[in-house]
Amino acid sequence: MKQQIGNATLYFGDCAEILPTLTDIDAVITDPPYGIKRFEKGSLRFDKKGEYKDGIKWDKKPPKEFFDMLLNVAPQSIIWGGNNFELPTSEYFLVWDKQQTVDNFASAELAYTNIKIPAKIFKFGIHQHNKIEKDHPTQKPVSLMEWCISFCKNTQTICDPFMGSGTTGVACAKMGKTFVGIEREQKYFDIACKRIEQAYAQEDMFI
Repeated sequence: MKQQIGNATLYFGDCAEILPTLTDIDAVITDPPYGIKRFEKGSLRFDKKGEYKDGIKWDKKPPKEFFDMLLNVAPQSIIWGGNNFELPTSEYFLVWDKQQTVDNFASAELAYTNIKIPAKIFKFGIHQHNKIEKDHPTQKPVSLMEWCISFCKNTQTICDPFMGSGTTGVACAKMGKTFVGIEREQKYFDIACKRIEQAYAQEDMFI
């Protein structure tokens, strides 16, 4: 199934099947499941609403072969959680500084990139992020995705093959970029469609 909302094309399905069919993608910006078993059965840390009593099926590590395919989709890539995956060696990376003050929680997250820029740090406090009502258990700030997009020079079309609740698509709508998103969970696909539609409805978001 495919939905067209403004300059966003949203696919409901498995990205491993859909990615090979895509063309003219300038950059991939995505946040795949890290595969670090944070959402095992019975976990409360990331399941405050009790929605995932049997765990989350997508919390597993994608195979190396998938990332080979992903990196061939576009010349520029930003992959959050890149330190958890088998990716090509790169001296370039991005950091989300969460300004975390609790010792047993991560103070930052890392993104792999093949964009040739010195390491950059985005400061956005987790307490500020926690004030935002979220539709996905690993939802990133829209401002973080806008920051990522700003490093993708001479690009118009951005793809997020792990679209989740559509944050990258919202950022693209705000920045006047074309977006291609893929999501295989019906719940999150529907949420992404709604959020991106709302983003396009707010004319003051456009550049």
